[in-house]
Amino acid sequence: MTAPMTAAPFKVSTTVHADKPTEPYHPLWNWFGYDEPNYTYSPHGKKLLKELTELSGTPPHIRTHNLLTSGDGVAALKWGSTNAYTEDADGNPVYDWTIMDKIFDAYKEAGNKPMVQIGFTPEALSDFEGDYKHHWEPADKYATIVTGWASPPNDLKKWGDLIYAWARHLAERYGEDEVSSWPFEVWNEPDGHYWLGTIPEFCDMYDVSAKAVKRALPKARVGGPHTCGAFSNPKAQKFLRDFLQYVVDHNSPLDFIAFHAKGNPVIWKDHVRMGVHKQLRDIEANLDIINEFPTLKHLPVVIGESDPEGCAACSARVHPQNGYRNGPLYGVYVVESMLRTYELAKLKNIHIEGAVTWAFLFDDQAWYDGFRDLATNGVDKAVLNGFRMLGKLGGDWLASESTHRRDINDVMEHGVRGDPDVNVVATRDDKGISVLVWHYHDDDEAGPDAEVTISIDGWGDKKASLKHFRMDETHSNSFGMWKAMGKPENPQGADYAKLEASGQLAQIEDVAGVAVNAGTIELRTTLPRQGVSLLRLDW
Repeated sequence: MTAPMTAAPFKVSTTVHADKPTEPYHPLWNWFGYDEPNYTYSPHGKKLLKELTELSGTPPHIRTHNLLTSGDGVAALKWGSTNAYTEDADGNPVYDWTIMDKIFDAYKEAGNKPMVQIGFTPEALSDFEGDYKHHWEPADKYATIVTGWASPPNDLKKWGDLIYAWARHLAERYGEDEVSSWPFEVWNEPDGHYWLGTIPEFCDMYDVSAKAVKRALPKARVGGPHTCGAFSNPKAQKFLRDFLQYVVDHNSPLDFIAFHAKGNPVIWKDHVRMGVHKQLRDIEANLDIINEFPTLKHLPVVIGESDPEGCAACSARVHPQNGYRNGPLYGVYVVESMLRTYELAKLKNIHIEGAVTWAFLFDDQAWYDGFRDLATNGVDKAVLNGFRMLGKLGGDWLASESTHRRDINDVMEHGVRGDPDVNVVATRDDKGISVLVWHYHDDDEAGPDAEVTISIDGWGDKKASLKHFRMDETHSNSFGMWKAMGKPENPQGADYAKLEASGQLAQIEDVAGVAVNAGTIELRTTLPRQGVSLLRLDW
């Protein structure tokens, strides 16, 4: 963020109606994913998985690529492997679940719910003429990533048998009821860089995969196709339409529909400018396609990747438009995009079950190198505190208003430029009310603070206590602490402990007795741009 401005604060009035629940709340944001499955069971990976479980009372769903990819199990950027499938000299299948078990044991130990991704093609089933493993240079992005792992399986009978054996192994190791509660998904972005075959070939592979899962686990849910964002993307639009038509025509198993949505940050003048409008337009365009199929629009949706842009492993050092990732802008962007996703689901009358944040961690990388991750070298980044505040919502949504709430159609048309979005949502459970307030702007430059008044009416005559949590430039932001420490290359001892503590969610108020006047509570706070507050009021 650029140097502070001297503009005077502006006033914002928000209202929460404590006695006006609207509908049940569900944590669609509590889904996470990453390319590199072998980071899962590293010490930092296990630590982060446990932290994700602790975000709320609902286990997080975890989605991972490369679970069937061949290799030695060594993690690398945008790569992972389990070597679950090979063949003997006579071409007979050989299954080895050793690495797979390490991955799923870590999920089970942490209290996660895997979203089991069926992909990619093992080397023994790939006919690609060329290298099997990808070549990844961050500066090249996807130039050399498409290799043998993206080839269609050359034997769908062997492929289906592999999926069946895998599903049964999971059931035997973790329990059939438990594994049947895990959603299974087929592939990733087949319209993009992840599939070298045709649409009909993909649909046939999907059908074999889904039926193999159902044969192994009749109660399990299966979905796909995880196509890319559909806004201004005719290829993604055609792929999703053709896939859904195939499902209708062939009665292929489909329990949820999955697609992706990505924003578009750029360098604007001397700073990063986010593109939340693009991410929301992607969601809208995909929901509109689903609504073209009357017999399918009752199915829930999982946005398999829903992010500010499309390359988690492209560091800000190489791609400066990704400079939002280390500090609070990433956290407030997540809050903005997730809360707007709820709005879009309601507008389109489609249940969005989950929206996956494609971010985890990257071991053995420089501190704050600007990857799209939740933690660096075991220290939580500010974005994770955005999720911690979302995790304090629960129960039923409450009606609310803000004088500076930007209209969603305006945001999708123009982004959040000019006036910021200073917005509020709230939920009510049997112990009290959680109020989430945020001050978002697409431009990563300083702006005036918002002086926010929060009126909570309909409280009644009950007593009230307050806990106020905050994430902004100076709170819940380990990147800010690291910069203040002089950007040490390898913090140790007390310095590491200090950084680790700064990555936790900061509480800035704790009031035992809050004034209640005629059933109304009135609170005030000053919220800087790119700041988020969670105010918890207990009876």
